[in-house]
Amino acid sequence: MKKILFVVIAILMATTALAGCTSTEPETAAPEAEAGKYKVGILAPAVTHGWVAAVAYNAEQRCQELSDEIEYKLYTSSNAEEMTTQLDDLLTWGAQAIVAFPQWEGMEVPIQAAIDKGVTVVNFDIVIDAEGVYRLSGDNRDMGVQGAHYIVDKIGTEGKVVMLEVPTSGSVSELRKEGFMTTLAEIAPNMEVVSYATKFTREDGLKDMADILTSNPQIDAVYSMDDETSIGALQAIKEANRTDIKVITGGGGMQEYFKMMPENTDIWIQSALYSPAMVRDAVDMAVSILKGETVEPVVVLPTTIVDRDNYTEFLDANSPY
Repeated sequence: MKKILFVVIAILMATTALAGCTSTEPETAAPEAEAGKYKVGILAPAVTHGWVAAVAYNAEQRCQELSDEIEYKLYTSSNAEEMTTQLDDLLTWGAQAIVAFPQWEGMEVPIQAAIDKGVTVVNFDIVIDAEGVYRLSGDNRDMGVQGAHYIVDKIGTEGKVVMLEVPTSGSVSELRKEGFMTTLAEIAPNMEVVSYATKFTREDGLKDMADILTSNPQIDAVYSMDDETSIGALQAIKEANRTDIKVITGGGGMQEYFKMMPENTDIWIQSALYSPAMVRDAVDMAVSILKGETVEPVVVLPTTIVDRDNYTEFLDANSPY
């Protein structure tokens, strides 16, 4: 009898222990503090450029500011394959919206697959062929338009312009080039344009511009699409002691570049403001969609031109870029 009673007591104790373990699992898997929050993923390129670094920084800052409303995960990647893997991780995590900055070709299929699964995707800056994708960007084409007008205003309708395009940046470079070339054809059809491929880094701007200066004894202006590239190009121009170049454009809104504008009185330094802080609006756009608010599928922010005449209006000591 004692043996039977002992077995019964042992069984009851084991059952109670198991019940206790089961009751704690829901609290571990889904903390009550996170209930009701939207899950938002951020996909950005790895930091190879100050502007890109500032995009990731501003995206994370905005997500932290919205911590009462959202949970977030931020990934950076070096290529389309890595970003695709990270996108899959976000889907497994349960992301309801993804803000993506896909700088490489090949992201159309995985982004379309995410949209088809019911995930909201807001593309920052880049145009891709995916049905149902939202997009927020600056006006890349208008940056080219404004660059053409600026150069013609400074050197007239004839001369030689070197265009530093960046084919690896996809639609960003394509749109800026298209706006620039179309506008020049209208307002300065006799302008000679020589195009060279480079990248959005000062190292490439320096290296490529040094080669360009060697093969082009006379240049009147440089149409550069990026502030970092322009900083490198300006260094090459200075090191070569060239005085023929009267204008160099840029793009992005880099504080270091702004500060160079009044220091170079022999050359007009221009930047088409394209702030990385725009990504904050992309995060807000994603959250608004999740809330069921009406949002325009494409939001394009206007271009602002900065040069030595107005650069002080855009200096920001707190800017990470």
